[in-house]
Amino acid sequence: MVHNNPHPNSQAAVDFLQLVVGGKIEEAYKKYVDMKGKHHNIFFPAGFQALLKAMKESHVQFPNKEFTIKNVIGNGELVAVHSHMALNPAENGMVVVHIFRFQNGKIVEMWDLGQPIPGNSPNKDGAF
Repeated sequence: MVHNNPHPNSQAAVDFLQLVVGGKIEEAYKKYVDMKGKHHNIFFPAGFQALLKAMKESHVQFPNKEFTIKNVIGNGELVAVHSHMALNPAENGMVVVHIFRFQNGKIVEMWDLGQPIPGNSPNKDGAF
């Protein structure tokens, strides 16, 4: 993981994601999310309560997912976390970017984007 940014929001974003992947989703939300905020995941209903529920369901379905943070960029209230995620170890996984907007140490807005990693990519530099 490339993470030399001492910005407190950057560390909060990393901690949030690590708690979620570790199955401590309620703890992650209580510690880091303003539940009045919003997310922009197009696959789930609006509101952090819906996303919390979806994250819990995902953890039950994929308890052994692998998640490796590669880069963290923090600038003021915005933090971007660039990661590799595989729902199971047998797959190539995805490139994932989470973008968080913080206010008063809490996530008030979140975006997440994913790109599948093909097994036959012509790019010899790889996804990371």
